[in-house]
Amino acid sequence: MSAKKPDLKIVLCSPRGFCAGVVRAIDTVERALTIYGAPVYVRHEIVHNKYVVDSLKTKGAIFVEELAEIPDDTNAPVVFSAHGVPKSVPAEAKSRNFFSLDATCPLVTKVHREAAIHFKRGREILLIGHSHHPEVVGTLGQLPAGAVTLIETAEDAKTFVPKDPNNLAFVTQTTLSIDDTAEIVALLKQRFPNVNGPHKEDICYATTNRQLAVKKVAPVVDALIVVGAPNSSNSQRLREVAEREGCPIAVLAQRASDIDWSRFEGITSLGITAGASAPEVIVEEIMGAFAERYELHVETVSAAEENEFFPLPRSLRPDAAAAE
Repeated sequence: MSAKKPDLKIVLCSPRGFCAGVVRAIDTVERALTIYGAPVYVRHEIVHNKYVVDSLKTKGAIFVEELAEIPDDTNAPVVFSAHGVPKSVPAEAKSRNFFSLDATCPLVTKVHREAAIHFKRGREILLIGHSHHPEVVGTLGQLPAGAVTLIETAEDAKTFVPKDPNNLAFVTQTTLSIDDTAEIVALLKQRFPNVNGPHKEDICYATTNRQLAVKKVAPVVDALIVVGAPNSSNSQRLREVAEREGCPIAVLAQRASDIDWSRFEGITSLGITAGASAPEVIVEEIMGAFAERYELHVETVSAAEENEFFPLPRSLRPDAAAAE
């Protein structure tokens, strides 16, 4: 008779996993493959999740980091990732006569538009974000070099010297920590009371809601797993939020095989969430791995209801296909 498995309470954070922008981006690639067949080229990982990228590769998507890797004579669609791209990328695609499909999340596009409006009005622009993240690279690339200054930390906000303190504006990356960003914005507003900011924070609804759910769960569990990739900004922020809220063990895992079981010895409760680009099937896979070792008792803690939906790029919608 096998020994009885220890009990483990699993607290699922809701919402978790895919957001509307990620669903739209993945659907863009899948629909392009259905309509045009393989290959479909995708510039940069469509979303930061290896499982998603690998599954699209098996269906015929070819991922490249730069358009230079795509052959000149191709008629295949070229998709831009959900994170957005610098203006130079669509311009290059056009000059090479590529059929491009823009899967940029509409909430990232909104930040691009805000930055462009500030620029048109002659304001000096600050972008709160992480350097080298593709979303930041894309936003910086909307405007001429030097038009935007990147602010990564509270220290940057304290030391930044503007050309004219009364002619400043800021925008932010959509996947930042709500608390870190609030601190930076407060510092900027304190130093430059006339700074122009977005009416509503640029941090997207999905990032906000997932962080709020973690804030509820992290203080009441022994450990918390964030399903997500190391290069996923919103997933890394979820792990940081859990730590900040006092969760003793907060780890990021891409798959069940990543789990270091020695870290979870003796726990009686576990929180699970997933970054906005992580599929629910991996949450289930990780729960399955715990179920082999523990008797699970699952509950869900919800911070918000989500029902956002973003339509596909126009050329991929069924009505558009019929009209061509």
